[in-house]
Amino acid sequence: MGRLFRWIGIVVAAVLALVLLAAAFVAVVSWRRISRVHTVNVVVPRTIPTDAAAVEHGKHMATATGSCTDCHGPDLGGNVLQEPSAFGTLAAPNLTRGAGGLGGAFTETDWVRAIRHGVHRDGTSLLVMPSEVFVFMNETDLGDLIAYLKQIPAVDRTMPPSRLGPLGRALLVAGQVTLITDRTPSIPFPAIVPPGPTREYGRYIASYAGCIGCHGPGLSGGHVEGPPGAPPAANLTPHSSGLENWTETDFDHALRRGVRKNGTPINIFMPWPNFSGMTDDEVKALWLFVRSVPPKPFGNK
Repeated sequence: MGRLFRWIGIVVAAVLALVLLAAAFVAVVSWRRISRVHTVNVVVPRTIPTDAAAVEHGKHMATATGSCTDCHGPDLGGNVLQEPSAFGTLAAPNLTRGAGGLGGAFTETDWVRAIRHGVHRDGTSLLVMPSEVFVFMNETDLGDLIAYLKQIPAVDRTMPPSRLGPLGRALLVAGQVTLITDRTPSIPFPAIVPPGPTREYGRYIASYAGCIGCHGPGLSGGHVEGPPGAPPAANLTPHSSGLENWTETDFDHALRRGVRKNGTPINIFMPWPNFSGMTDDEVKALWLFVRSVPPKPFGNK
């Protein structure tokens, strides 16, 4: 019996040693990736306008097509997206000039660095910022958005810093979670597409509004990277598993009312409350774009 207990003790000690070694490996590797300093070429729009029309358009982008308010809150004063857990804490910061906000200290270069490149001032990667889609925003639209962000009312709110917990770090090392900078291409400003109810303008909106980011380049949907429990993106192609028999009205109701063709509600992980502010021309343009893509089965992205 004594020999059995000794062997059990040895096995338990060995298992604990392996667990500690694995934990140390995850901690070191994840820390190196999280603390890596990225060198980015920050190009500020040639013009940051101040006229009322440009600021109003910037507000439309922040609240509707760009969906800044979906993460940062209706007043852009910050919002906790993932409460502290084994995965980590994810919080969108306060963008205003109030206490705890970034707006008072941010320069135009800082805004571009965060929005287009997904990095902090110190060059480390942001954890919560869809820069991989905002990088496709053209120069004029980005200038209007920054113009709006620079003059939003101050909100006093201090947000907790975003950080990955043990599970989040393990998933990062395993390649199941990636940093913003790993997903953000380094590209120049895209060409300006004239706004209007056209397929080309729909493609442009889909690129920076997150449609392609979640539903994939082919819009066929599937797994969406994010906190555990994030629902899969739907198939938006004219396939039997997607929008094959949908009408433009069905699409409009899904996009702006959050209701599928069969009447079931759409999870607000798809930010339809924000998209409800899209104009008729923007919805028409998106519809023309999604109808133009080849049919693909669900999940191939």
